Amino acid sequence: MAGIHPSAVIEEGAQIGADCNIGPFCVIGPDVVLGDRVTLKSHVVVSGDTHIGDDTVIFSFAVIGEIPQDLKFDGEKSRLRIGARNRIREHVTMNTGTSGGGGETRVGDDGLFMAGCHIAHDAQLGDRVIIVNSSAIAGHCIIEDDVIVGGLCGVHQFVRIGQGAIIGAVTMVTKDVVPHGLVQGPRGILDGLNLVGLKRKGVDRADITALRAAFQMLKDGEGAFQDRARRLADESDSEYVQQMVNFILGDTDRNFLTPG
Repeated sequence: MAGIHPSAVIEEGAQIGADCNIGPFCVIGPDVVLGDRVTLKSHVVVSGDTHIGDDTVIFSFAVIGEIPQDLKFDGEKSRLRIGARNRIREHVTMNTGTSGGGGETRVGDDGLFMAGCHIAHDAQLGDRVIIVNSSAIAGHCIIEDDVIVGGLCGVHQFVRIGQGAIIGAVTMVTKDVVPHGLVQGPRGILDGLNLVGLKRKGVDRADITALRAAFQMLKDGEGAFQDRARRLADESDSEYVQQMVNFILGDTDRNFLTPG
């Protein structure tokens, strides 16, 4: 049983889960799948090959699953997959993928996407991600779990932002950000660790101390940035430091924001 306003347009083929609530003047395309208890406020457009997970709420004037804003896109089949319990606020846009990026844009569970933010083609977002008002995540970005991107930010295509990092408001991010990093400034610099986020998560004091020492070594140690990270792998048994090391030594199409 779904509550569907009589002014809503649901095209043949769309799959609507149990106990969904679809408000006035919504438009749902033929390849859309809504999980159980999904709520669409008024004037929401969901199109393309788009699946939306259980208990997600989408607010008015959001456009979800439209084609990419990429001139290379040539009408190929692509997808958008959104997890459960997300809150997608007014005027948010999320696009499907492209053949050049794997064909799929993916959003995890329990995210908050504030008014006017944009998730571009082939972006891969983890769980509990917060994108604040009017920020834009460009194509092919990887945003790991528990990341917060402040308001009016731009994240350049192919950038990776590691788990637990925080990006301050009005920041342009053009390089990879290590897990639990704190980035701020008009052209973002790595200005420390997201200590507030670590403490809120209840991370052990010993791990925070190890992360601080690792950050200082990445900042002041000898050799290239990756060489310092390799030494850290041998010198620390903290799982948080190892996570940072694995991120730095992983595959990437960008350089890194290094400690200022």
